[in-house]
Amino acid sequence: MIKALKRIQLKRRGLMTEKTRRKHSEKEWVEKVRDAAFVRFTLFLIFALGLGVLIMGASGERLPMVGTSWRATMLGAVVLVIALLHFYINHPSSFRRNSRVLLIFGMMFIQLALLRLSFALADGGTFGEQGNHFGFLLAPFALAPMVVSILLGRTHALFVTVLCSVWSALLVDGEQSLPIIIAGLVVGFIAVLVTDGVRKRSGLVRAGFLAGISVTVFGFLFGMIGADLLGGNAVDSVDWIGLGYGVLAALLGGVVTATVVGGALPVLESVFRITTNISWIELTDLNNPLLRRMTIEAPGSYHHSLLVANLAESAAESVGANATMCRVCAYFHDIGKLVKPEYFIENIGEAHNPHDDLTPTMSALVITAHVKEGIDIALTNKLNSRIIDVIEQHHGTSMVYFFYRKAIEQEKEARERREGGELNDDDIAEVSEKSFRYPGPKPQCKESGIISLADAVESASRTLQKPTPGKITQLIEDIVSSRILDGQLSECDLTLREIKVISESFNATLRSMLHSRISYPKDTQDTERNGSNKHKSSGKKSAKGKNSSKDDLRAGKGKGKKAGSLLP
Repeated sequence: MIKALKRIQLKRRGLMTEKTRRKHSEKEWVEKVRDAAFVRFTLFLIFALGLGVLIMGASGERLPMVGTSWRATMLGAVVLVIALLHFYINHPSSFRRNSRVLLIFGMMFIQLALLRLSFALADGGTFGEQGNHFGFLLAPFALAPMVVSILLGRTHALFVTVLCSVWSALLVDGEQSLPIIIAGLVVGFIAVLVTDGVRKRSGLVRAGFLAGISVTVFGFLFGMIGADLLGGNAVDSVDWIGLGYGVLAALLGGVVTATVVGGALPVLESVFRITTNISWIELTDLNNPLLRRMTIEAPGSYHHSLLVANLAESAAESVGANATMCRVCAYFHDIGKLVKPEYFIENIGEAHNPHDDLTPTMSALVITAHVKEGIDIALTNKLNSRIIDVIEQHHGTSMVYFFYRKAIEQEKEARERREGGELNDDDIAEVSEKSFRYPGPKPQCKESGIISLADAVESASRTLQKPTPGKITQLIEDIVSSRILDGQLSECDLTLREIKVISESFNATLRSMLHSRISYPKDTQDTERNGSNKHKSSGKKSAKGKNSSKDDLRAGKGKGKKAGSLLP
């Protein structure tokens, strides 16, 4: 209430506008719900109840060691407890994030429910006498492993593959349990292997096709496809139509699964705020309206962003970070300079420097404001949340050292003038280091830390007059050391060894970017030939001079008459 009254008073006095700056995180309650323990417990409880319903509702004979449905349900509960312990120990960060819990266990429940549905349709006679076999062939073994592999990575997907295979065995008859476990594990592992780091949507179709081939192979091995051939019967007595339908069902099941995954990925990325490599590749398109604006309004900043992208991508590849994300985020990290592009040195050129008319404090305020302006532009244009994080963090809490040093020198000069009696104590402004630092926060992930270093290195490399390998190496070492000593990398998970590898990558990339070219010597023969021709032509002109002077005068008179009307 008090803040609202102050805002009204400032607006009346003309010291505040109606416009409020957008915030990166406006809904704090959403952040609290995402990490709340009671929400996590509720999700686990719902999954346990749903799994129990699937197991209890399954009909048919059980495994000999399981017996009744109650025992199967208890076995499923034991597996769930072990899975939660494994999840808590090996994936603690994902365990604490309720969105990750919902994604992982939600996808496992969807796969188990679809598998139970396929066998229920088979038991109901939908597919005829061989319906039970078609339930196996159409089961979506690769659904959850494929989705989790693309969104969260290989380790999470392997965890999902093992659990889905074990729980799937409790949902079918005793005869189908062993084939389900083996097929679920192998097909899931193949799906994870193929989709790990996939960069194009066509890779999903390939993964689905390979999953279908794997199911076909297991169909032959377990006698669900081509049982007559495996039984040694004559070729004439083989049910070729049933064989064809079986192979088609297995392949179609894998391709349909991959198609569903490809269609669901954009929705899942938006809901769970996860960006896949496929989406990062799509975001590398330089025809984005913001980037096209930069080419016109801030060409220097645009070129700087491209160079930072090259540096960051190479460094990220060397330490195993997301290189494509680094490239995309580097493209947009300086879009805040679109608001006042003429105040940044790369866009000034030979024009008047507007900072000559400002105090160092005001100059630092304009420079540091491009971070907040960038966040505002990114939110307005609905850019990816990871891009907004990098825009916010790429300078951390570092200092605008040039203007800070200028302010210190002006303060020192003012104190000297005060001693001479020219100024009073009130005329001297105290220089605060906080006024010359960026608002932060510091980089929170590897990719953000890499872009922060690449941004500083590329900007400083422009000051090298005659770049040599020694100068480039020394420049990178000084910048990286100063960032470490200033604590700018203390909140991201970059190790000292990785920082060393990143520095070496910067060194190699900068050497290729700032390489010197060979100065080609002039052709002496052509020079001498041109010189002699000039002497000859000048000699002819001098010889002609006396004879042609009268003609020149006549021509001049004629030209003068024609041009006379144009003269005042």
